[in-house]
Amino acid sequence: MKKAILLFLLALGSAVLAIAGYRLLDQRVQPQNQNQNTVSYNRLVSSSSSSAGNPDFIRASSMVIPAVVHVNTTYPISNGQGGNPILDLFGLPDNPVPARSAGSGVIITPDGFIVTNNHVIENTATIDVVLPDKRSFKAKLVGRDPSTDLALLKVEGKNLPVVGLGNSDSVQVGEWVLAVGYPYSLNSTVTAGIISAKGRSIGILSRPSQEDYADPGQPVSNSAVEAFLQTDAAINPGNSGGALVNTNGQLIGINAAIASLTGSYAGYGFAIPVNLMQKVIGDLRKYGEVKRGYLGVNFPAPAVEDQILREGGIDPATIKGVYIMGIQAGSGAATAGLKQGDIIKSIDGIQVTSSTELSERIARRHPGDKVQIAYLRNGKLKSAQIELKPEEKPKELALDDKAAKGLQVKLGATFSPLPDRLKQQYGLKSGVYVTDVQQNGFFDSVGIPKGTIITRINGRPVSSLSDINKALGASQTGMVRFEGITPDGTVFVFSFPLGA
Repeated sequence: MKKAILLFLLALGSAVLAIAGYRLLDQRVQPQNQNQNTVSYNRLVSSSSSSAGNPDFIRASSMVIPAVVHVNTTYPISNGQGGNPILDLFGLPDNPVPARSAGSGVIITPDGFIVTNNHVIENTATIDVVLPDKRSFKAKLVGRDPSTDLALLKVEGKNLPVVGLGNSDSVQVGEWVLAVGYPYSLNSTVTAGIISAKGRSIGILSRPSQEDYADPGQPVSNSAVEAFLQTDAAINPGNSGGALVNTNGQLIGINAAIASLTGSYAGYGFAIPVNLMQKVIGDLRKYGEVKRGYLGVNFPAPAVEDQILREGGIDPATIKGVYIMGIQAGSGAATAGLKQGDIIKSIDGIQVTSSTELSERIARRHPGDKVQIAYLRNGKLKSAQIELKPEEKPKELALDDKAAKGLQVKLGATFSPLPDRLKQQYGLKSGVYVTDVQQNGFFDSVGIPKGTIITRINGRPVSSLSDINKALGASQTGMVRFEGITPDGTVFVFSFPLGA
């Protein structure tokens, strides 16, 4: 009996030890198995993720930062500015400090060619470039193009770091990007975001502050080719001229502007596509100016395109392309037989769905280049080879009474000097008042109502019919940019392309 009890206890002890041993093994091995499963899962996800979904910001930043430079500028002091009246009273010498500003730039060649914005260097007296490694250079302006807000600088250097060029045509909405520059004159700064839209027109989205209108003498960019890459990567004052790059560290755009009511980042930044930049910079480097070919078609501005089409009895949803509002006499489009009402579907086999896309494609070409256009007429697809014509320089004419009447007929509106009470109300130093708008005229077609205040045209302050005529005559790009205030007090900026 005792032997039986002893055997039972031994068996029971063995079972307990076996169970305890299993639990111990479970505690030691199971976590290891879980870790192995986790690692295996992460590898699976990593191997199937695209670079856009799992970007390497560190690598891209390290590739780009050395070649994005700080551009410091000074402006000459004009007569009557910056002087000390006390010193003038006693005939003592006065050496006023010149105004200073700053932006960013991108080195694109080892021997020192640098791309920046036109508005960063326009009207400057001196331009200094500082690299992230603290090397400093005096820069020479090679050329600039207000129509695209680009400028080319040159410094005397060798083996300088460069940013490799990407392809802006292949950029996708939702793609990760980095903005690199010197916001608020801080040291080199990198921000991340995505491409939130392509082919944006800055004349529609930008809204100037009241300070802009209080000082109409400030220069305003008149960008005629507006097909910007839009990003939510933080861009602030000082970022202008800096780099927008993809996660491979390739340049896809030059940061140019923000959409903001305050002047600081508010979620929207805009960059000039690198493919357009290459054409402009190539011309500046070779000719010292941009040689641009023109197709010779007029189309509605994106801001009012749907409205104009509906007023013409056309459903905007049926227009899959660019609707031609008119053909410029003597242009390549006129020679090829294009007509009002035709819908451009593609250029050189590449589909275009907006006037901004068409404008950018044409802006990459030179006078004499031939393009293949596919267009729709009365539901039938046709094609034509069109030779682009050179730009015709406008002539500024004196404004007599007859010309003034012609100008008002052309715009479909009448104007009067801005009353002092409205100048005081809005803090303006210039402006004209739209006293009447004619039905089916230009102002009516683009939605500018009676009672609107026009403060600038093509970047020039206007206070009279003569000012309006000169401002319109100053446009050499086919773009008319109006800035002002609507009757309900809304500040607006509209750019109306008259053709490509």
